[in-house]
Amino acid sequence: MSRDAHVTATERAADIASRVIAVAVAIFLVAPILVIFPLSFTSDTLMVFPLPGLSLRWYADFFTNPVWLTALRNSIMLAVVTTLVATTLGTLAALGLVRLPRRQRGIVSTLLLSPMIVPVIIVGVGTFFYFARLGLVGTFFGLVLAHTALALPLVVIAVVATLEGFDPNLVRAAYASGATPIGAFWQVTRPLVMPGIVTGATFAFITSFDEIVCVIFLGSPEFRTLPRQIWSGAKETVSPTITVAAVFLIVASVILTLVVEALRQRTQRLTGAKPQ
Repeated sequence: MSRDAHVTATERAADIASRVIAVAVAIFLVAPILVIFPLSFTSDTLMVFPLPGLSLRWYADFFTNPVWLTALRNSIMLAVVTTLVATTLGTLAALGLVRLPRRQRGIVSTLLLSPMIVPVIIVGVGTFFYFARLGLVGTFFGLVLAHTALALPLVVIAVVATLEGFDPNLVRAAYASGATPIGAFWQVTRPLVMPGIVTGATFAFITSFDEIVCVIFLGSPEFRTLPRQIWSGAKETVSPTITVAAVFLIVASVILTLVVEALRQRTQRLTGAKPQ
């Protein structure tokens, strides 16, 4: 009995220690990000602590300055188009991937997921030299293609994960009932894999909205997204308005991440899977 009690006490202590370490690491990683929030409310023109006062002047500057508003509009427009393209192609790729034999699936999966393995700087340099020959450097279409390549693996992973628990007999039943392939997909497959599609689309939007490396290499000087404008502002004139733009990016990413988590929990309830 004493031995069991000792083992239980040791496991409990190890569990508490692991939780404390996890919280400490999380605080260490998140603390630099949280510093941005109070700085965005400073009343001074310099980003210093302690704050000399609180003000909304930099928020007013962000939402009235045409430079920042144009960058925000460009980011949203680029992210929306990228999301539509990546979600469509990624969903089709996932549907074809799950039907391949296991050996071929591994080869195709490696090719589809390679943009996640290669550093983004390598992707930016490679696409720059390749797109330069095609005349796509400095074009909106070129940026969409580059961001689609980065976002596509995330869509494929999300949709494939949903399709793993999909019963193919449902599609066969739809065919037996006289449904066409498109009708079977729209009426049977699409509703069941929709959580994965929305999850992949959300990740695709976040990837494009926050991406800066490919924008620097492939974007024209006139086309500035929000991350690129933050980077340029940090180089040229360090203004507290940069912190407001950073807060906007952080809040948008957190909200979209919460949406993904809600969809994951909904999928677990529908499929009866145990939370990990």
